[in-house]
Amino acid sequence: MNRVNPLYLALLLIVLILLLVFNLSGVRADLAEAKESIKQTTKVATELSGLKKVYTKKINPSVFNSKSIVKTNTKTGATISAKEMDVRELNSFMGKVINGAYNITTLNIKKISDTKASLYLEIKW
Repeated sequence: MNRVNPLYLALLLIVLILLLVFNLSGVRADLAEAKESIKQTTKVATELSGLKKVYTKKINPSVFNSKSIVKTNTKTGATISAKEMDVRELNSFMGKVINGAYNITTLNIKKISDTKASLYLEIKW
């Protein structure tokens, strides 16, 4: 009665092996899903970095030919402001900006006088 039957040990080992194989197949499925998720994430990241390059290339210094325009770049976009600029310059500048492919989040134009205006523009990527 003190001895364990070897058939019980063999049965226990077979059950343990079956449980490990079943668990391993579940982990393999999770790994495949994680790999697919990583592929999709890298694809989106590549597209976003490409769009960021397009936006930064399109916002070039030739658009800012006026001395009154101040451009500051941030990690998430760009901020363009002018405290006082001529209405003709503003019209020309807005024609260039609006005809471009930009994600404009904030646009404030205030009339200072008949010939002057102030501008605040935020572009996000």
